Amino acid sequence: MTAESAAASASAAGPTGSAGPAPEVLAAFEAAKGFMPVHEGLALHAAATGAGALGLPLLEVGTYCGRSAVLLADAARAAGVVALTVDHHRGSEEQQPGWEYHDPSVVDPEVGLMDTLPTFRRTLHRAGLEDHIVAIVGRSPQVAAVWGGPLGLVFVDGGHTDEHANADYEGWAPHVVQDGLLVIHDVFPDPADGGQAPYRIYRRALDSGAFTEVSATDSLRVLRRTGAGV
Repeated sequence: MTAESAAASASAAGPTGSAGPAPEVLAAFEAAKGFMPVHEGLALHAAATGAGALGLPLLEVGTYCGRSAVLLADAARAAGVVALTVDHHRGSEEQQPGWEYHDPSVVDPEVGLMDTLPTFRRTLHRAGLEDHIVAIVGRSPQVAAVWGGPLGLVFVDGGHTDEHANADYEGWAPHVVQDGLLVIHDVFPDPADGGQAPYRIYRRALDSGAFTEVSATDSLRVLRRTGAGV
């Protein structure tokens, strides 16, 4: 565990009063490929821990190599529920060849396409959390169209175009139960800081009257369902 993560963990009560993940879980999070910083990860873990008390699954849209999934699976284990991840594992727009976040080590040499699923599986295996998470391999709108159950938490961290962000919101937000949490990553009110699609669905959720903001940790926003609709 780094000095940054140790300091962050000491103040990781977050919006739910969670004590934060165990050191070995936080170490697995830090060791995994991905982009979420520690302080946002701790806020996600705190939200998932609180949502776990509802006794319902915790679902993530956009998995990449499993960095944030480690924290959701740990919270699910503690609550006696299951974490779910939805991803086609072919990478988002900015992870394709020639783009800023492309990682050639996760390209399948046989088919020439990104395939982050094997890395995701290794990440969860190393964390000892394979039994507490179910990986659903597919495109978010297709999976959402056949999903019928309630969810205690939905974490949206998928594609960053308006098309993809809106599809994730419209597909999954309706499944968040009363008092459940909708968590959105990469929310940047200032366009100079990052893409605006996640910010626009964040505003859409608040403007709907169905969700109320619980906490903001840099680009991570935690909203609670307090009304009907999306």
